[in-house]
Amino acid sequence: MGERRVAVLIDGDNVVSRHSRTVLSEAEKLGRVDVARVYVDENHLSAWLRTPGFRLMHAGLGKNATDLLLCIDAMELAFAIGIEAFAIATSDRDYTHLAQRLRERGFHVLGLGESKTPDEFRQACTAFLLLNGDERDPASTETISSVPEFDRKIRSMIAQHSKNGQGMLVSQLAPKMHTAHGTRISALPEGSWRAYLSARPDLYDLDPRGPEAMVRFRPTGFAAS
Repeated sequence: MGERRVAVLIDGDNVVSRHSRTVLSEAEKLGRVDVARVYVDENHLSAWLRTPGFRLMHAGLGKNATDLLLCIDAMELAFAIGIEAFAIATSDRDYTHLAQRLRERGFHVLGLGESKTPDEFRQACTAFLLLNGDERDPASTETISSVPEFDRKIRSMIAQHSKNGQGMLVSQLAPKMHTAHGTRISALPEGSWRAYLSARPDLYDLDPRGPEAMVRFRPTGFAAS
């Protein structure tokens, strides 16, 4: 029989990135980590962008958007791809029902959180690990200063308007950037947004031409700078 398949889901809105190594290390004790995701809103995006090993899931800016997306994904993983154990890192009691439901279905649930984590969530998990506040942030010595300020503004705009991690419409980038920053892409050498984005494949992932074409930023491109 093979190793137990494990999914790591981190609520990046209330667990800081310096705990990432501990979370992965503890999850690996449960089995093979096949899924590692961190869920964040715009306000907590920058630190997690520089943290390797995770798929970044931008939840938008709505109230409880991060909680809802993480819970939906957890249930989908539970019944779609054969995950057998979950490591859920959060300090939020809102995940209590998720932990309880997963355990009722026979899944092992490891909870990880800071000292502020409510007892309701701790007790709902199969086991709970307290994250140490003294851990060093693996990204703390890195900066994104080598990425041009203009591209950082584009990244922020895409993150703000991304829908379920699918990016934002390319057609919306021009009016949004003009409203927020006064940007006129025609003033740049590339002359169009598609040409500008296509010329930077290390930073952007662009759909083929079409009215519904989307653009996403590449976390690794920004993290490597």
